[in-house]
Amino acid sequence: MRKLTLVLLVGLLVLGIPAAAQDTDPWVCPDGYQGQTLNIFNWSTYIAEDTIPNFEEACGVTVNYDVYDSDDSLINRLREGNPGYDIIVPSNLGLPTLIREELVIPLDYDLIPNAANIADVYRDTMIDPGDVYSVFYLAGTIGLGYDKTVITDNVTSWGQFFEHDGPIAWIDDSRFMFALGMLMTGRDPNSFDAEDLQAAKDFLIANSDNVITIATDDGQELLARGEVEMVIEYSGDILQLNLDCECEDFVYVVPDEGTAASTGHIAIPAGAQNPALANVFIDYLLDPQISADIANYTAYPTPNQRSIDLGLIDEALINNPGIYPDADTLARVFFQMPNPDADDMINNAWDEVKIALSR
Repeated sequence: MRKLTLVLLVGLLVLGIPAAAQDTDPWVCPDGYQGQTLNIFNWSTYIAEDTIPNFEEACGVTVNYDVYDSDDSLINRLREGNPGYDIIVPSNLGLPTLIREELVIPLDYDLIPNAANIADVYRDTMIDPGDVYSVFYLAGTIGLGYDKTVITDNVTSWGQFFEHDGPIAWIDDSRFMFALGMLMTGRDPNSFDAEDLQAAKDFLIANSDNVITIATDDGQELLARGEVEMVIEYSGDILQLNLDCECEDFVYVVPDEGTAASTGHIAIPAGAQNPALANVFIDYLLDPQISADIANYTAYPTPNQRSIDLGLIDEALINNPGIYPDADTLARVFFQMPNPDADDMINNAWDEVKIALSR
């Protein structure tokens, strides 16, 4: 089994090798799915504009598309009973819980020949040994976003973020926020020790005077509207702002102290209404051109080696260390380890932080 920590992060660097773009054959839907329906549950801002319409046209099917704002929202919804979703996209922290609680089902690789396009570094990881339940979708990091037309100083550290004299937004991600608190107090960001957790909680509460909101996967929108001056967000969400405005006003930073990697995984939930079409959709997503279109639109790095080998990734993205990290950036990135036994402890402590902030 390959270790996901250092190996995966080094893989992000190794994969980023631009080539001359080549034409590819269009993806062709297998026969027999005409008139069927697929129900997708995904994060917002995590797919290209034309991904779903093109799939509907290629297969002659209808797609219903819903979004969620956190792994907790996804997991809790499935715990209550799957209302009929066929595709979900949990993060590296959410997927192990879904596997452990049997809330996902094995993939049918006979229907996913494009799985061969995924780079070796993204196969058989500790998150899903043997890739039984999932394939990698996109990767990225969690860091700082700010508008350089508002903040003229060069922001390079979490210290500047916590000390900023202006409105900021945290991210509603308990695992990351406590990892950050541990990092800022000189502790292992993957610690689950009660004393370390208490120190992180105390740090967050003591350094929250400039927080006006804890954003649920929409910090980039708050930043774009000028409601906050700095945010904690996923790399692609901040970098998408520059694509949307066709400007270079928004800056994404992997701070000097370090930050966490984040990966998305495609899976099929237990109770899916149409698992066969779900597997076909996964094959569609792993087509080199489709994968590249999604990566170019979302500004998240792709695990699809074939997309990169064919030169289908925009050079401006693949040469950006905030997206495809270079060696200096990788040295500051850590991978959060799942620990389902600590979930309740962390969630309770996060509730205490939010209650303290609301006062």
